[in-house]
Amino acid sequence: MEFLIRQGSSGVVEQFMFLDNMSSGVRVGPNQLPKIYAALQEAKTVLGLDIPVDLYVKQNPVPNAYTLAMQGKKPFIVVHSSLIELMTTEELQAVIAHELGHLKCEHGVWITAANILLTFTAQIPITGQLIAQSMQMSLMRWLQAAELSCDRASLLVVQDPRVVVSVIMKLTGGAASFANEMNPDAFLRQAREFEEESSSSWVGRQMRQSNAQTLTHPLPVVRVRELDAWSRSDQYRQLMSKGRPLPTVPAAGSS
Repeated sequence: MEFLIRQGSSGVVEQFMFLDNMSSGVRVGPNQLPKIYAALQEAKTVLGLDIPVDLYVKQNPVPNAYTLAMQGKKPFIVVHSSLIELMTTEELQAVIAHELGHLKCEHGVWITAANILLTFTAQIPITGQLIAQSMQMSLMRWLQAAELSCDRASLLVVQDPRVVVSVIMKLTGGAASFANEMNPDAFLRQAREFEEESSSSWVGRQMRQSNAQTLTHPLPVVRVRELDAWSRSDQYRQLMSKGRPLPTVPAAGSS
């Protein structure tokens, strides 16, 4: 699931993307795909997100969703038509909640700040380049933690870990033609098996270290394992017991 958000960057690129969605997407509203609109509004309420957010559906054969926040414009979410075909109603709301999680946690602000700092340090001869390389690896780890935070936002909205696991599973290897045959419990067992196998071998440890330094998203099985662990945590149970919209969403990397 792609995450794309820019704030304070090139106004030309932002304006192009804004107009592209207006011209070649369908904007969801009370009278346009009302069930999806209702899912968006409910997710915003649960997450305590009171800013206006548009949602567009675009025709695209690659299942994906992403968020764009532009300076001076309301943020918007784009969901591809193929993703809607792949997901159940609850799973689609989990996807929407994940994207809202990026807005709730203000990830775009921190990504922009990090990119500016990386650009500045890279211009310093030798020492600056080494610092930039180290910062780049730290940024990759932070981006992965941000995705885990947004998986938690999904769980807080749909309140069923199997639904979020199913979303990740379908985005990993699903298709509309056999989606109803896929088993989230079996995928969770696969994630646990990967944890055991990768932790007990040198190749597995090297693979995990390399992925942590180069990928913007955690491996699907890692996301599933982390989500399962958090769904059993005291923190999650306490949040569920409050029974009211969240003032905050747990920050990236929090336990």
